[in-house]
Amino acid sequence: MKQFVSFVIKEAKHILRDKRTMLILFGMPVVLMLLFGFAITNDVKNVRTVVVTSLTDHRTQAAIDRLAASEYFTIVKTVGTPKEAEWLIRSQKADMSLTPSPIPADAPTRSLSPTGEGSHIRWQIMVDGSDPNMAQQWTTYAQQTMVTSHHSPLTSHLLYNPRMKSAYNFVPAIMGMLLLLICAMMTSVSIVREKERGTMEVLLVSPIRPLMIIVAKVVPYLLLALLILAVILLMSATVLDVPLHGSLAWIVAVSLIYILLALSLGLLISNIAQTQFVALLVSAMVLLLPTVMLSGMLFPIESMPTILQWVSAVIPPRYYIQAMRKLMIMGVGIREVWREVAILSGMTVLLLAVSLKKFNKRLE
Repeated sequence: MKQFVSFVIKEAKHILRDKRTMLILFGMPVVLMLLFGFAITNDVKNVRTVVVTSLTDHRTQAAIDRLAASEYFTIVKTVGTPKEAEWLIRSQKADMSLTPSPIPADAPTRSLSPTGEGSHIRWQIMVDGSDPNMAQQWTTYAQQTMVTSHHSPLTSHLLYNPRMKSAYNFVPAIMGMLLLLICAMMTSVSIVREKERGTMEVLLVSPIRPLMIIVAKVVPYLLLALLILAVILLMSATVLDVPLHGSLAWIVAVSLIYILLALSLGLLISNIAQTQFVALLVSAMVLLLPTVMLSGMLFPIESMPTILQWVSAVIPPRYYIQAMRKLMIMGVGIREVWREVAILSGMTVLLLAVSLKKFNKRLE
């Protein structure tokens, strides 16, 4: 046991002495959290809006005032014709225009308020559609802002994220990406570095068993991953204002399973790679791109082609991100995430068994 602890301390000292490793381990989580929390966001804010004043009355002005008072839109200019508004959008001086027009009294589209009074105004919204997702959000926000309950009996209520902050979506996604990259990449590079320098043979002839050597090299990264998880959760609650509605104990427990999966994957990569460069390349190709593109981190899986949905089914971050969104944002119990936990546990056992078996074969 003392020899095992000595190996763990030796590996921990090696990690702490390497400034580049420490920068990656703690610098990357902080930078990504700040980027995705503040800079890379799909929140609707300060949409540059042009209003066409060809028709104005007290109702039209009231709707415009509601739009200007919201935090989502900024009235940059008023023009007389829709052509002028279109020119401003085409010249990138505005993002959206609003044009009121009268509705004939006998028109079938004429709507009635709860008091029976007809709504004589309809709005034409012209939006810069170069980014379809944002254009759809701008249109929806504008409609919800201008139409009050007096004009329409329909109301909406947003569960779990009433302010529609993108950080609620990105924080679980960043956790899935960072824990996988840091644990798998750092573990694989650490073992491959020993092979490159020829020190792995020295370790293998020591009295301690080869399996315990690998475990001793993995333990420091396991502890560092838990520390990074604590930093991410603390930043999300304090800096990004993302509440933790679920049980913290279950969040840590599911994250621990995911960390063990990532460490097993790093061990498997170390069996394949012979140099640190190859280990980093394999980590980037096998881990980074699929995690970003196919895990549901940025793009909904339901919108992907069927074949990519099947591919995403073998991406571990997909299930971890889903579980964290349910536990952290929705505040559900562990029973609601049993499927994700079962899949992650199965993947962990499978990867760990394959990695250890291949590693033992290499020792022979």
